[in-house]
Amino acid sequence: MATPRTDFPPIRACLFDMDGLLINTEDIYTLCHNILLSRYSSGPMTWDIKSQLQGRPAAQSISLLLAHFNLTQIPIDSYTTALHAIQETEFRKAAPLPGVPALLQQLKTAKTAIKGEKVHVALATSSNAGHFNIKTEHLGSLFEIFTPERRILGDDVRIPKGRGKPSPDIYLVALKAINDTLQPGEEAIRPEECLVFEDGVPGVVAGRRAGMRV
Repeated sequence: MATPRTDFPPIRACLFDMDGLLINTEDIYTLCHNILLSRYSSGPMTWDIKSQLQGRPAAQSISLLLAHFNLTQIPIDSYTTALHAIQETEFRKAAPLPGVPALLQQLKTAKTAIKGEKVHVALATSSNAGHFNIKTEHLGSLFEIFTPERRILGDDVRIPKGRGKPSPDIYLVALKAINDTLQPGEEAIRPEECLVFEDGVPGVVAGRRAGMRV
């Protein structure tokens, strides 16, 4: 039996998912689907259904959802358009999850355990730029810790198509964004010096595949 590793280096960077981790948008996502499904006298989308959709491309997840509720006569594009219209309103009500404001505030002044260096942070979310803006424009003070160049979104051109979570690309891009903006004299941060914060299995797998702690 392999001996668990215990000689990890100090954490120098914290990388964060967003939806369902920092803000309550996973609950809102479910609400939006249920509002729309109710128009077809169907639903609700429960957790056991939702868990089968997480991490899949949007079109595929909607196709599976419609099949589950025997609504395959509804075009995926039509359902998606109606869903986005609901999300446009509901996502603007997003709020921080308990403990998040305090944690991010502490990280603004956090130092590494041995050298006392600044702990760097980055955001790595599957939300595209449009959805990110809708979800966060009223939460500016919460997200100010993530400078624009360290906000890696789902439609970032540096992430190849089809390489979203659970592929490691988004977290490797986030780490590169940190390293590209370090102060002169700071050593580049290695994956094993990163701590990933995630709430979903695809994201956990992505962080582990990137060689980071999760």
